[in-house]
Amino acid sequence: MVVLGNIVKAALEITDMVIPEVSPVESQKDVLRQLIEKAANTAFGKKYQFAEMLDEPDLAKAFARSVPYHDYDAMHQQWWKQQMEKGLADISWPGKTNYYALSAGTTGSESKRIPVTEDMLEAIRKTSIFQILATTNFEFPADFFEKEIMMLGSSTELQKSGKHLEGEISGIAAGNIPSWFERFYRPGKDIAAITDWDERVDAIARNAKNWDIGAMAGIPSWNELMLKRVIEYNKVEHIHEIWPGLRVFASGGVAFEPYRKSFEQLLGKPITFLDTYLASEGFLAYQARPNEDMAMKLSTNAGIFFEFVPFSEDYIDDSGRVKSHAPSLSLADVETGKEYILIISTVAGAWRYMIGDTIRITNKEKAEIVITGRTKHFLNVVGSQLSVIQMNHAMKELEDAFGLQIPEFTVAAVREGDDYIHHWYIGAEGKADEEELRQTLDSKLKKMNKAYKMARTKALKDVKVSLCSPDTFYAWVEENKSKGGQIKVPRVMKETEFSKWKAFADKHTS
Repeated sequence: MVVLGNIVKAALEITDMVIPEVSPVESQKDVLRQLIEKAANTAFGKKYQFAEMLDEPDLAKAFARSVPYHDYDAMHQQWWKQQMEKGLADISWPGKTNYYALSAGTTGSESKRIPVTEDMLEAIRKTSIFQILATTNFEFPADFFEKEIMMLGSSTELQKSGKHLEGEISGIAAGNIPSWFERFYRPGKDIAAITDWDERVDAIARNAKNWDIGAMAGIPSWNELMLKRVIEYNKVEHIHEIWPGLRVFASGGVAFEPYRKSFEQLLGKPITFLDTYLASEGFLAYQARPNEDMAMKLSTNAGIFFEFVPFSEDYIDDSGRVKSHAPSLSLADVETGKEYILIISTVAGAWRYMIGDTIRITNKEKAEIVITGRTKHFLNVVGSQLSVIQMNHAMKELEDAFGLQIPEFTVAAVREGDDYIHHWYIGAEGKADEEELRQTLDSKLKKMNKAYKMARTKALKDVKVSLCSPDTFYAWVEENKSKGGQIKVPRVMKETEFSKWKAFADKHTS
């Protein structure tokens, strides 16, 4: 009933109005103090003297001065491993940890196990509510607020390991949704618990006509495959014949733009695309208002403290880790338009943690960002200094120039004799001449990036393009990890990994 939708929409608008408006900078000061106070009596807090730190006049500077940067290996080996394997409490966060998120990572890499505490689950729920409240900024009609939400993630059937349960963060979060949300949640707990991806998608396709989906959320590639299966099974032309009220897709896990063109082919009418930033380490950001670059608001008052390291090769080593001497800035000190490496401390016991993403500040006052890439996916073997966001822009221009849909691609710097070439594999729907693609891609990157243009006159001697189906990338994921979760093919590969990919791709497309 539209009456119910009007009530829900009005309730959201009123709730949004009565929540006190606190600046992101002040919220971050409160969050840092809360984190340090709560963890003061943990093993980590005692080692780094959190209790004494609370008396410092500038807590953020004292925190940065006392606590070193940690990557996953450092946190796992020194802290998380003992709480995970021995079931110990009060290691890096108070109490015991019952859940561990298997990090999606990328194909070919071993899964990481990130602690997910009860406090983190509450923080995720809090940010989810903020995102729901923000939908009132998009002027959706009242009936949108009574429709169901398709959350396509990994299975909610978690695996028992020792004294804890483990699975991907999307499955853990979906398995812990509040009871009031269950009436809106699809595909529902029974289907979401199916571990086999293809069986789960088939179950969604069989039940799709029984649901009134208004919004979808998840990784674009897997949602796109799911929509294709629903359309095929129900013998319709597009998804709006099944779900006429579908108005929103909330993308997460990867930048959405490369998938836009192929995604839109499955729709019968335009919808609103939103970006979200749900990682294994927490729900970091969400799109709070309409904007052209799909910038997201950092969740500055839900258990996560953010620091920002200026994005420079002076501060990153060859493996993509932040160097120990790299300076960090708080939200108060960042600059709009600048690119930074994101560092987080959380209610799951991650401390000054290198999540591996690079971001650009788009609006400091609103704490809005866009993700620009990964520190490990910064292609700079021969000084080309290509970021993932530049690669995404280049693929968009190739789509427009050649009439292609390019949801997937990967590239590596490959040694040939004493020099290097960039070898691109482009997963495209449509046909184009590889040599014409090569020339156009090379030309556009030269115009876009001065460092790349300079590298092409020196050690970067050539560019090669291999065209393949996007299905080749999905098959690679299935063979190396699993289908349907938060796994993705890296946009940039190391040469050793690329040689395995090349053998697979060439065999798959031959």
